Amino acid sequence: MNSLGVFCGANPGNNCLYTEAAELLGKLMARQQIALVYGGGKVGLMGAIADSVLAGGGTVVGVIPQSLVDREVAHTGITEQHVVQTMHERKALMAARADAFVAMPGGFGTFDEICEIITWNQLGIIKKPVAFLNVAGYYDRFFEMIDHSVGEGFINPGLRDKLIIEANPELLLQKLVQAAATASDDWVDFKRI
Repeated sequence: MNSLGVFCGANPGNNCLYTEAAELLGKLMARQQIALVYGGGKVGLMGAIADSVLAGGGTVVGVIPQSLVDREVAHTGITEQHVVQTMHERKALMAARADAFVAMPGGFGTFDEICEIITWNQLGIIKKPVAFLNVAGYYDRFFEMIDHSVGEGFINPGLRDKLIIEANPELLLQKLVQAAATASDDWVDFKRI
């Protein structure tokens, strides 16, 4: 695995463990020479993980809409910053650049982004591992809802079983590296997005 797409909050959240996990994940990624592909911001958990990867000598690729650049939230010190026009373009470029994906704590944007990646896997648009860094049980209720949907016949249990859930950044990264090594296709069919 050469690159990891990370979706996370533009806020740090109310628990310092979220920032600590972002910093640790970034440090581990830099050490293993796994490039960060993320939303291009300098604030919140996004800024924390980007700064951590950079501090470790790693590569950081940002993808940010012009509207957010205009609000002065773009990180100006990263390796590459791609400015796009829409959120849809942002997600498509991140999907093309990352070998796997992880959702850290975040809000509606994070939920939207990781659910879209899961859906693209379900539809065969991409075949890339998806994980959740479940810091302090942040995603416990999210997975209760997913399990409820499985029970009600709306989500295939096989797809649910492929989602990696881990509270420890080091174990999460190990599991993603293993899963990415067995992923059969590394492509994005933009005609189907």
